[in-house]
Amino acid sequence: MNGKHIELFLVNGVPGGITTAEIAGWTGHVLSGPRSDLGALLKRPESSRNGAYLLLGEDEEAVGGVNCYIGRTENFVNRFRDHAAKKEFWDRVVLITCKDDSFTEGHWGYLEARLVELARQAERVTLTNGNDPQGRKLSEAQRSDMEAFLDQLRIVLPVLGIDAIRVRPAPSAALPSPEESPTFTLTNAKAGVTAQAQQLGDEFTVLAGSIVVAAWSGEGKAESTRRAYASYRARHERLVADGSIVVEDGYGRVARDIPFTSPSLAGAVILGRSCNGRLEWKSPMGGTYGDWENRDVDVA
Repeated sequence: MNGKHIELFLVNGVPGGITTAEIAGWTGHVLSGPRSDLGALLKRPESSRNGAYLLLGEDEEAVGGVNCYIGRTENFVNRFRDHAAKKEFWDRVVLITCKDDSFTEGHWGYLEARLVELARQAERVTLTNGNDPQGRKLSEAQRSDMEAFLDQLRIVLPVLGIDAIRVRPAPSAALPSPEESPTFTLTNAKAGVTAQAQQLGDEFTVLAGSIVVAAWSGEGKAESTRRAYASYRARHERLVADGSIVVEDGYGRVARDIPFTSPSLAGAVILGRSCNGRLEWKSPMGGTYGDWENRDVDVA
């Protein structure tokens, strides 16, 4: 896989503030910022271009803890004044434009529809769009252009911490490369757990169809242990509440791919107890996740 040169610029020199993102050789441009800086965002030249956008807001009851609205507009300034007055949920905005302003309304309509489609497929956020937009009819060449544009956008957005359209890659028909993650398994007959997961980029992702505990019941004696267990329990309860884990017949079934920051966190949430994920997740080639993780490390 070829590397990507992504240029991020913190406009005010503040992490989490107004940020621009570009890829070398790409015509696209992404502008992101908090709602509190909306006035400054709308004074920037990008706001006078056609484009698509995402509104994002934290919500504990939403899938992935995030509500998201996806739209397009020919005038960001007027559109966002309307959103600021009528939509309360969002606290961050992402503007997607083309640096040479060569895309038409039809191009952006196509991109809007594809963004909504990918967000529904990824199931990482709760979409607040009332209806699915209808993609505009484009020529075969124009569709190819927009899919190439979208491929770059799917790389840029996660770098900005925006995972709304981050979809698990389709399995390759060929043999996986040494860098690609195998599918790890975690089983526990007593708890009735049979789970599968992969390391995808910086995320350890428990795969849909895995069987996990229906309720988290672990307890700890030390204060630090009780705090950790309370966090695991809360995470499990949120996943049940947002439909990511469906409880049936005394077990939990994973309804969508669920990303975690580590194999230990994933294992603890789905087992109902603490877990050393580097030892308990097993590789199909034999050995553990930890063995695979250290595959290219010279430990001698």
